[in-house]
Amino acid sequence: MNQPNKSEQFDVESLRKKVSELRAADEKHDPVNATVLNPFARQIAEQFRNDSYSPTMLIGQFRLFELLAMLGIGLGVGALFAPIDLTGFFARFALVAWGSTLTVLLLQVADTYQIPSLRGASRTAKRVFVCWTIGFLLTASTLYLVEREPYPLAGFIAWFVTSAAFLFLERQLTAFAIRHWGRNGVMERRAIIVGGGEPAKQLVRQLEQQPDNDIRICGIFDDRNSERSPTVVAGYPKLGTFAELIEFARLARIDMLIIALPATAEARILQLLRKLWVLPVDIRLAAHANRLRFRPRSYSHVGAVPMFDIFDIFDIFDKPIRDWDSVAKRVFDIVFSVVGLLLTWPIMLAAAIAVKATSKGPILFRQKRHGFNNEIIDVLKFRSMYTDLSDQTAVKAVTKGDPRVTSVGRFLRKSSIDELPQLFNVLRGQLSLVGPRPHAVLAQTGTRKYVDVVESYFARHRVKPGVTGWAQINGLRGELDSDEKIRARTAYDLDYIENWSLLFDLKILFLTPIRLLNTDNAY
Repeated sequence: MNQPNKSEQFDVESLRKKVSELRAADEKHDPVNATVLNPFARQIAEQFRNDSYSPTMLIGQFRLFELLAMLGIGLGVGALFAPIDLTGFFARFALVAWGSTLTVLLLQVADTYQIPSLRGASRTAKRVFVCWTIGFLLTASTLYLVEREPYPLAGFIAWFVTSAAFLFLERQLTAFAIRHWGRNGVMERRAIIVGGGEPAKQLVRQLEQQPDNDIRICGIFDDRNSERSPTVVAGYPKLGTFAELIEFARLARIDMLIIALPATAEARILQLLRKLWVLPVDIRLAAHANRLRFRPRSYSHVGAVPMFDIFDIFDIFDKPIRDWDSVAKRVFDIVFSVVGLLLTWPIMLAAAIAVKATSKGPILFRQKRHGFNNEIIDVLKFRSMYTDLSDQTAVKAVTKGDPRVTSVGRFLRKSSIDELPQLFNVLRGQLSLVGPRPHAVLAQTGTRKYVDVVESYFARHRVKPGVTGWAQINGLRGELDSDEKIRARTAYDLDYIENWSLLFDLKILFLTPIRLLNTDNAY
């Protein structure tokens, strides 16, 4: 294979360094005020407003279902053929659970939990049968040696045949369901092609030729005119420019952006990444048309089409908190929000009475703020200002001794009790317990919006905003009255996103009450 000369090399380290420098640069770039999306592209985006079902989620649920089903069959057959007392049941339960887990691990090693394998159940039936046979023999042998009154031979045969039949029929039904979901758009990965012309055409053709393609191409975006980039590429319309792509990806539930540009077009790729990395999607650089060849680990694949994983190259372009992580975080939010409501309802009741008794107006204050993916949400707070002086836009931040704040409101704000109603926002799925704090839509420092101060500001919205956050734990509460404060808060928020884990959330959650004792910046 011919090796590329130095002028052709795709310098990953250099590109990573340049992207990091651009992220840190204080340049004005406001993605919210990007070019207005044209009516046709907006119509297409509206068709993809609902989330598609994640293949990763399906695989995880399917794996758990098979584990529980095999455990249930093993115990059920035992109850029929070899009933035992309660003490013996616990030992049997442990052994059958161990055997079921072992079988699932064998099925995993045999690649029978991949979407192509599940979609083509008949092709993998032999592998599934072999894995179950090995798992059954090991479990049955252990059970026979350990139990004083093991299953009779008829029980073992019934157990083996019933589980084998279940695995075969269940996987056939699953294959039918996956094919049906794929045709109806319920389970798919939605992609946008970034860049047009011949490279985009080749990419679309390769994706469409795959036998088990789960990629749904939603459209193509390119800055070039119709002479260099046709309005229709491989049957897909060019929906607009790169500026319009930002708005499209926020309206539609997109999973992936595929850049159909040669890896050697470094300057153009850099310009794109500066704009696109704030979106909560995977970004990949198609490698199908590149003559350059790299080590195998430099590539990932969408089906059989090679891609450069931009997030592997730059450590910033992975979609954060996705699939099972998102489920774990949602469960975390619900459990601790319910606990929080049970613990704080007397405080909330007292606050509501105090607000209503000391000033006219509603108990709760609703303010429009930026949520996940820059969507606008209504965030709840106990009203802390006089009704006729309330500022829905938050253009003017609350300052020390602000006359707009009531006497009760001043205490609520200092103690952060005014934020407690946001637990209901968490239960509704608009906020997370932990995450970057949501700011009012028109919030600003001095005369400038936050995004004018920090170019990477909107990257905070790649995850759900939170009731508390890493920045607040590090002393950045209250008024953002300087460029340095908004830069510092954004830096902490991005650090949280890039290093998220449930343990990190738990740490922030339990440190929050301690940090609330410092009220220097809370007005």
